[in-house]
Amino acid sequence: MKISGHVGSILHHKGHSIWSIAPDATVFDAIKLMAHKNVGALLVMDGERLVGVITERDYTRKVAIKGKSSKETAVREIVSPQIHAVTPDHSVEECMKLMTGNRIRHLPVLAGEKVLGIISIGDLVNWTISAQSATIEQMEQYISGGYPTN
Repeated sequence: MKISGHVGSILHHKGHSIWSIAPDATVFDAIKLMAHKNVGALLVMDGERLVGVITERDYTRKVAIKGKSSKETAVREIVSPQIHAVTPDHSVEECMKLMTGNRIRHLPVLAGEKVLGIISIGDLVNWTISAQSATIEQMEQYISGGYPTN
């Protein structure tokens, strides 16, 4: 089954809330903010410029396991310089392929250099489930005679 939909539609549905942190903030502050906002990732912003994404996975692999102190480690020290991002025109299927291929769970959404939001693998899964449910409902209505025949 082909997955339909675009990132712009997902952002329109979920909202454009952006939780971010500065690169000079501590990892401890980033983890506290993630817990407070109940999110698994934050955009790392230097003013209006996106410089990366910090995730719970970054914390566990680059701080906790290595015995570093989250209160003494700056976000910039553990953020990967490679940013995988999408535009509102990217399809759900393209995003899933990008996430799977790069083993990531969050994608910033950009229009040029401007950050519009962020989507997660959970957002894509929820979108896909909703789309499949709508398709099934339409098929059931058609089969039961709910749609007029031309």
